[in-house]
Amino acid sequence: MFATSLGDDGAELRPLEPWQAGEFLAHMDRAREFVDRHVRLGEVVFDLESARAMLVRYAQSQAADGGRIYGIWLDDTLVGGVMFRLFDAAEGTCEVGCWLEPGVTGRGLVTRAVRVLIDWAVERRGIHRVEWVVSSANGPSIRTAERLGMRRDGVLRQSSLRHGVRQDNEVWSVLAPEWSERRRNTA
Repeated sequence: MFATSLGDDGAELRPLEPWQAGEFLAHMDRAREFVDRHVRLGEVVFDLESARAMLVRYAQSQAADGGRIYGIWLDDTLVGGVMFRLFDAAEGTCEVGCWLEPGVTGRGLVTRAVRVLIDWAVERRGIHRVEWVVSSANGPSIRTAERLGMRRDGVLRQSSLRHGVRQDNEVWSVLAPEWSERRRNTA
């Protein structure tokens, strides 16, 4: 098992695996109402069986070189996560996603964690395009995409249904040359 430090505040990025289903469920119980405003994670993870099933799906996907899921721990408590929702090494594309408990927002945890994912995808795996799909109503997530140097490619008008209401989703992306140039300029 590994843990990657996300800074000097004690935050760590770690794999989120099926054996951690109970911890994942407890985290989702704390985060559900906040997360559920924009993403379906709160609907998908609602008991121990569903928590384990989601983590098993991602473990199987990772074993097939597909999507992966990681937790963000702060003071040894799971408080959020990031994922490669989609990962296609042959096509050179992936989609990253995130979620957090409300009490830890505004600390840059997601930005730092997603940087680790993008660095690995671009520098180690040769991914060319990293996407971020976000509800147009999710201002904090859009600002994270901007902080990561992503560009808005477009808006998918009324492309998903949340709580009975059609919502617009924005597609943001960063390309490998842009990411590498940005990393060189901030190093």
